[in-house]
Amino acid sequence: MLYPVLYKSLEAVRWNMDKDIPWGDFDPAMLSDEQAETIKMNAMTEWAALPATEMFLRDYRHDSDFSAFISIWFFEEQKHSLVLMEYLRRFRPEFLPSEEELHAVRFEFDPAPPLETLMLHFCGEIRLNHWYRRAAEWHTEPVIKHIYRTLSQDEARHGGAYLRYMKKAMTQFGDVARTAFAKIGVLMAAARRTEKPLHPTNLHVNKALFPRDTVQSRLPDPDWLERWLDAQIRFDELWEKKVIERILHNLSLLFERTFDTVQDLNRYRKEVAARIVAAAGPAGGEPAPQAV
Repeated sequence: MLYPVLYKSLEAVRWNMDKDIPWGDFDPAMLSDEQAETIKMNAMTEWAALPATEMFLRDYRHDSDFSAFISIWFFEEQKHSLVLMEYLRRFRPEFLPSEEELHAVRFEFDPAPPLETLMLHFCGEIRLNHWYRRAAEWHTEPVIKHIYRTLSQDEARHGGAYLRYMKKAMTQFGDVARTAFAKIGVLMAAARRTEKPLHPTNLHVNKALFPRDTVQSRLPDPDWLERWLDAQIRFDELWEKKVIERILHNLSLLFERTFDTVQDLNRYRKEVAARIVAAAGPAGGEPAPQAV
């Protein structure tokens, strides 16, 4: 069971919003309205940990260990939203999101395969870690720079926790888990080929609500994410390459096989899928006979 170990390790490095954020260093001349608006949007995006948690608890009813870990993840992700809102409350209250705006990003996600969802959020933590690192570089005001660096470190630790649950899933489900993780890994590591940023908050999750079935689509400015990435923090090809390299590196460790490119990972995915088919036998029932 991973929950007790992860609780202890994450508790040891947990930061305190009153003591560990240097509120007294605020420099009003270094914060623009444009920057404050992006802080509001990120606070609302982090609030979406609420519907994501409801999704995890529903789809992981079979796994009490992981469900218990989600209590930690939910607490820390909601604290991300809270610290960004506290920053606005102190220094730019006119940009503070309303309760109605926050509630708009709480909606039901359609059920999805648990293993694929786990991998999707693992990749999402890696991507958000890099987004926040770049945001810390873009901002000029000292306190918000510190906050984004702090959040980025949390996201990295969350990714590490998800990775441990992925390892556990592989011991339980073998090639079924490997196929699920490799499939989503190929998708998330090929983000440069897509028009929109590949992150869980930007993916369609409720067919009945389309086209307002992504977290980003339910924000006051649905187009802010692309603008934030492209024109503001300038998350360019070099930074995207860092995300891809990190995904491939972690999957190399997970699968004990080196993946230098997305193509390498896709070949591995096909190999594992072929193993599953072969094990199922010609009719998809009894395993195929083994050569002696």
